[in-house]
Amino acid sequence: MTTLEKAKLWLTDTFDEETKNTIQNWIDTNSDELEDSFYRELEFGTGGMRGVMGVGTNRLNKYTLGQATQGLANYLHTQFPGEEIKVAIAYDVRNNSKEFGKMCADVLTANGIKVLLFKEHRPTPELSFTVRDKKCNAGIVLTASHNPPEYNGYKVYWNDGAQIVPPNDDAIIKEVYAVKFEEIKFSGNDDLIEWIGEEQDDVYIDACIENSLYQKDKTGYDNLNIVFTSIHGTTYTTVPKALRKAGFQKIDLVREQMIPSGNFPTVDSPNPEEPAALEMAMDLARITNGDIVIGTDPDGDRLGIAVRNLEGEIQLLNGNQCNTILTYYILDQWKKAGKITGKEFIGSTIVTSDVFIDIAKKFGVDCKIGLTGFKWIGKMIRDFEGQEKFVCGGEESFGFMTGDFVRDKDSCGSILLACEIAAWCKANGKTMYQYMIDIYKEIGMYYEGLINVVRKGRSGAEEIKQMMTDFRENPPKEIAGSKVVEVRDYQEQTSLNILDSKKSVMDGIPKSNVLIYYTEDGTKVCVRPSGTEPKIKFYVSVKDSIVSEQDFKEKLVLLDQKISQVKADLNL
Repeated sequence: MTTLEKAKLWLTDTFDEETKNTIQNWIDTNSDELEDSFYRELEFGTGGMRGVMGVGTNRLNKYTLGQATQGLANYLHTQFPGEEIKVAIAYDVRNNSKEFGKMCADVLTANGIKVLLFKEHRPTPELSFTVRDKKCNAGIVLTASHNPPEYNGYKVYWNDGAQIVPPNDDAIIKEVYAVKFEEIKFSGNDDLIEWIGEEQDDVYIDACIENSLYQKDKTGYDNLNIVFTSIHGTTYTTVPKALRKAGFQKIDLVREQMIPSGNFPTVDSPNPEEPAALEMAMDLARITNGDIVIGTDPDGDRLGIAVRNLEGEIQLLNGNQCNTILTYYILDQWKKAGKITGKEFIGSTIVTSDVFIDIAKKFGVDCKIGLTGFKWIGKMIRDFEGQEKFVCGGEESFGFMTGDFVRDKDSCGSILLACEIAAWCKANGKTMYQYMIDIYKEIGMYYEGLINVVRKGRSGAEEIKQMMTDFRENPPKEIAGSKVVEVRDYQEQTSLNILDSKKSVMDGIPKSNVLIYYTEDGTKVCVRPSGTEPKIKFYVSVKDSIVSEQDFKEKLVLLDQKISQVKADLNL
């Protein structure tokens, strides 16, 4: 079916007048918008369904979200026949999120499903927690994470509080695509809606405190200077309250950014991975003599942390550095408490630094590796429940969770943990940055870089596809002066040893369009198309050994130069 034919299907009486008028105008004016809005259907990627809001099959709107929710409702009825089905729904601060949340609730209640709907925006991890806490069959959150303001999204959670994974995800998608737009039931039943709000915040915050803190005497809590910003997102509802309830007393908020807004007026991008997003918070820390700066993304599952470096300046840590500190500290506390028995594990992903494999070895726990996206760490917990104890998990894109009370990355619990570590470090005469260096001295220094190549639209998608084909068929022989010794292809599920030309099958990880190259000196380069944005990503990890802080400073320069060389060698 051509793009024009797809568009004309939206000119029937199933669709509202505004939608039909927009499409007819595009047809009459031969607008490029028609092509981009209808050339494909939005897909469930690593973060669910995410896209630009607007009219069309390739856009987030009443009909695409309605189709997804009707398909979910149909699937829930097949999985829980004869039961009272409950679904929790949350939404972030983005434009239209609240309206989309109520619309999804209407579709579910029109299908006889009870809905627990948050009265106002709430963080994604609180939704994950609520699904389990309230014994729901599923959950929905309306969010596009850190994407630009024109985006929104839709993520589905199963009854374990984790995002959907096989076989449920594929089965739900089939149900979704089987739904015709005229079959969507939009006329909801408000009698089946239970509204939830601040009372659920308290339950969630208490669980964060219980699962994220280790210093019973609250070492240094009263002397730590914290600067926090929600970057206009949802965590204004939970994080300040959680910090105070935990016992932290010196908390400075970036007031301008504590105002929720889907336009994110004070930043170009509400992404805590980018130093610019935390610029106002870091400026405040320079005034207040802050020890730690923390910012969260719009739906409050990811966090960025900035601390004082060796020169005393506020510096943003990357996701792997943050998670190295958090993971090492937790395992050290578990070891001191005698809680490590050999049946524990931490979770990581294929694009995350291999430093976590080394940390796990040091403490005698397993490090399980999954595909990109926290839903795979959630799946690990479910798969090994009752056999092995999950300790913590993280991925390079600024996501972390401690314990299994939330089955998704959780900024609130992670922030509490990070602040305890910073307070403990300060009480012991060092900074969090120095603690990180101490860890590297013991297990080896890792340093990472992320390179994003953006290609928008249909032509961009085709260019990204061709780039993956080229890298797959013509892998580099040498990267940054070191020979490539192994190529892992997760689409083919094979590992090729270049030295002996032997190819082996990789078991245990589902197929995914990802390539990883390892070199003789331990450099790791991962290549994958983004599942949520029009870009192809290159994750680079390099490593060395260090013996002192001065050695760290010198090696940092060399490793940074090496990442630049990797970029040049791959023509990026």
